[in-house]
Amino acid sequence: MPRSTPRFSRTLIATALAALSGVALAGGQPDRVVAELQEAHRQHVPAEMLVQFKPGVAQALREAALNRVGGKFLEKIRGDLHRISLPQGANLAAAVRALHAQDAVDFAEPNWVYHHTAVSDDTYYTNGTLWGMYGDSSPLQTNQYGSQAGEAWNAGHNKCKGVLVGVIDEGVQYTHPDLKSNHWKNPAEIDGNGIDDDGNGYVDDTHGWDFDGNNKSVYDGTGDDHGTHVSGTIGGKGGNAAGVAGMCWVIKMVHAKFLGAGGGTTANAIKSVDYITDLKTRHNLNLVATNNSWGGGGFSQGLKDAIDRGGAANILFIAAAGNNASNNDVSPFYPASYTSDALIAVAAITSTGSLASFSNYGATSVDLCAPGQSITSTVPTNAYASYSGTSMATPHVTGAVALYAKNHPGLTAAQLKSAILGTTTATSSCAGKTVTGGRLNVSTY
Repeated sequence: MPRSTPRFSRTLIATALAALSGVALAGGQPDRVVAELQEAHRQHVPAEMLVQFKPGVAQALREAALNRVGGKFLEKIRGDLHRISLPQGANLAAAVRALHAQDAVDFAEPNWVYHHTAVSDDTYYTNGTLWGMYGDSSPLQTNQYGSQAGEAWNAGHNKCKGVLVGVIDEGVQYTHPDLKSNHWKNPAEIDGNGIDDDGNGYVDDTHGWDFDGNNKSVYDGTGDDHGTHVSGTIGGKGGNAAGVAGMCWVIKMVHAKFLGAGGGTTANAIKSVDYITDLKTRHNLNLVATNNSWGGGGFSQGLKDAIDRGGAANILFIAAAGNNASNNDVSPFYPASYTSDALIAVAAITSTGSLASFSNYGATSVDLCAPGQSITSTVPTNAYASYSGTSMATPHVTGAVALYAKNHPGLTAAQLKSAILGTTTATSSCAGKTVTGGRLNVSTY
């Protein structure tokens, strides 16, 4: 069924109520999970699972359920959701079935592995390179298939002061000259004192948190190029006669690193999404969206619940559609393929308006197109490079959400989503390939 025009649906309200009450959600989809385990392209951590227990279940009954599959507790993710180990060589599909049959268990699923959705290209606004920011009549340079940001900037809509977005990805070189002024610092945390000053469970998280390394460092060197690149597209400092300009010249970005050298897990993705949601509610931040230029694995009820908890806090989850040149309506790509009023899935187009050859698509599951091929942005160390992928299309949309939220404060996540999708420009290459049949257009924001 095609996605309808976003609205604050009964589903999202139910999610919000469930999140507030602590009641577990949904019970998962074991048949889908078991089927996806048979698909070779969906990676997971061997001998690990995530298990959501029903509320109020005694510890003895939880242990009895795990004993059925030889499981051991490894980590509490949140509430009644736990990461567990299984014996080496265990059949995960059989374990999913066995655990779902236990009265104590709400759902059980693999600890899926995700990867960023970028592919390296070759090596700004004035020299014609930054085409994704151009518009039909933007100053100096034009490209009708760009995001039209140049036109918005020319009308004075280039700053998102007071608006924040989360970047869930690799780490980021937040000291990069084009990024350092737009990196958020936690005002409630005293750096280096070894104390969790704001009480969120993370010590000295002044610049965010590294869930892959379980430490406060959100930049670990040149391997954090992908997170640095998407950050530059969202919020590279503009108007400084140097480097690149992001969709928002002034903004604050919060970083949650969960992708490492081997990718990232569902467990750490859930913790990252919840970390951003908690920061918003704990500090009353005007945090409107998270950028999620990554994907893979299979269906996770745990991750979908985290996305919906963010939606209940009016945080949009902007997701890359994937780089397999495949139809997400037929073969879902997660997290972009989750159905949620708080999620926008993004395909990639080229500078000539074609759907990028690598881009996934879906008439009912991918929302819109945005510039995603040969996108120049920030990379370590204090450098710039051109990458391609739906990873690069996604931050154009995240920045667009921030631009719209700055000029239209107080909107719900569903209202913001409706505004972004309702202002797309019809594009033949996106027709029949996306819900809107169009490409991002921020000229009227």
